[in-house]
Amino acid sequence: MTGGGVLKVLFISKDRDDVYIKRAITFVKANFKDSTIVLAKPGQTIADEVVKWQGDLLISYLCPWVLPKAVLQSANYASINFHPATPDYPGTGCTNFAIYDGVKEYGAMCHHMSCKVDSGRVIAVKRFPVLPEDSVYTLTQKCYVAMSELFFEIMDMILKGKELPESKEHWTRKPYTRAQLDALKKLDVSMSVDEIRRRVKATTYPGTPGAYFEIGDMKFEYVPQHND
Repeated sequence: MTGGGVLKVLFISKDRDDVYIKRAITFVKANFKDSTIVLAKPGQTIADEVVKWQGDLLISYLCPWVLPKAVLQSANYASINFHPATPDYPGTGCTNFAIYDGVKEYGAMCHHMSCKVDSGRVIAVKRFPVLPEDSVYTLTQKCYVAMSELFFEIMDMILKGKELPESKEHWTRKPYTRAQLDALKKLDVSMSVDEIRRRVKATTYPGTPGAYFEIGDMKFEYVPQHND
């Protein structure tokens, strides 16, 4: 590959006020003369400019869509994704399940994209320690920092015309699903106190419905205190 700056690039991410997404967009626009930026909100259908795009490098950075095979194959050089987790946590709800499992280490990764979600060859993984007091929110913020750092490291390689590295790491399980994350939120009186605490901690995130009990036709949702 010659200098990466000559590549035709498609960058896809979430449409939200996020400093890391903004930094990535600024970098792409400044370093790739022929770049297309597409931002989308959850539930939005895939934009025509994504379906019709033909080029060299497709970058998925917190992309809300599952991209079809034809789109992935429209990139002559590579279709890569920056995933907010290590290879142990594919799919959705990554930080939720990591908190539930009580992991001591977490991170972010970059991988080639394939038709099957979160299954492509791993390019690189960046890890950091998880503290006992970390919550889903703090772990997610740390992950976004690591993912941003990894983004610039990979982009630097591409701009210098270097080949993308190939990690020895592999995905370790099938992707977690939305149904599994929803099931994690459901509490039952037959559960131990420890299990209830783990589920509450793993599903508490600002502005998002968390753990709950259902009794008859009534639903009791956990509401965190300010110091949770």
